[in-house]
Amino acid sequence: MIFRTLYGLLDSETRPTEGFGVFKSQDSPYLCAMKKFGPILIALLAALVVALIVVDCRRKPSLQPQPHITLRGQALGTFYQITALGTLPNDFQQRLDSLFGVANSSMSIFDKGSLLSRINRGECSTADHHIAHCISVAEGVSRLSGGYYDITIRPLVEAFGFAGKNPDYTVRVDSLLEFVGYEKLRLNGLEVIKSDPRVTIDLNSIAKGYTVDLAASLLESCGVESYLVDIGGEIFCRGTNPRGEQWGVGVETPFEGNFSITGEHLTTIIRVSNLAMATSGNYRNFRTAPDGRKFTHIIDPHTGANTTSSLLSATVLAESCTLADAYGTMFIALGLERAREVAEREGIAALFIYDDGGTMRVERTREFNRIIKE
Repeated sequence: MIFRTLYGLLDSETRPTEGFGVFKSQDSPYLCAMKKFGPILIALLAALVVALIVVDCRRKPSLQPQPHITLRGQALGTFYQITALGTLPNDFQQRLDSLFGVANSSMSIFDKGSLLSRINRGECSTADHHIAHCISVAEGVSRLSGGYYDITIRPLVEAFGFAGKNPDYTVRVDSLLEFVGYEKLRLNGLEVIKSDPRVTIDLNSIAKGYTVDLAASLLESCGVESYLVDIGGEIFCRGTNPRGEQWGVGVETPFEGNFSITGEHLTTIIRVSNLAMATSGNYRNFRTAPDGRKFTHIIDPHTGANTTSSLLSATVLAESCTLADAYGTMFIALGLERAREVAEREGIAALFIYDDGGTMRVERTREFNRIIKE
């Protein structure tokens, strides 16, 4: 899932007026470069957070910023940033790193030694509670979407080169669909039951959001009441930002080639608190075949074909980032018309950015407008 957000950090040393800090994450296609240049990139991004401000002129200067702590680093093949008001235990970073390590060793499809990788190879069938929770939530989203959201899609994702393998553009999709379908997978407690041992699981569309929820729970267990957690653009925030206001989260304009880290391409800025937010889109994560055809990372589990739609990105607000993450992917897979129908029927807070004959338009669901009053 490809998404970038810009959110309010509001450093007291640099913000005489209210503004929005800028943070840019990179997703797993850049993992190799991150390993080599990660420390340099983090330093540059940290400088950008302090130096770059998108000013909301509609608001008056606010209160003196409250003391806060900002943590930055790499996790799950992307960048993370956490801003917390007040103080944190001395061992918080160690506990956070441990949490990220557990999540990776449990749910990663890129780590061959992870529990999920071993389940996919048939070496074991017992999940931990992290995998079981994600599978359970994913099943509900799959049913809601009529099967358009599907965590058994991995064979197709691998074939198109989105799971750490080289793409095979000559593969017969029909031969892979035999192992795809959410109904081919179920849980009995922690036991993972497959209708065919060759069925594999890809939690990339939900695990990052779930890990955001784990980090948020860790903060709350330390008594932190106001914070924002961002892992690769998936967000959960609670309370207020350092200026005592709701957190400001910017949604980037979805167009091919938008790899900006300065925040000059924003469609909207959302004021949010006590909610999760995640966005999915096709405009960054794609492959180009030798004949010029483009293959995106959102694939229709029914046909094995790449999803083509006027829907460019879907931003979701939800009570958990686990759900928001999965819903975002679901909407892109559904396409604009079906996404509208499901979102309104189920009362999901969603913001859709879509192409209307060459003009980019923004559409908000009723639930989104109820929560976010501009």
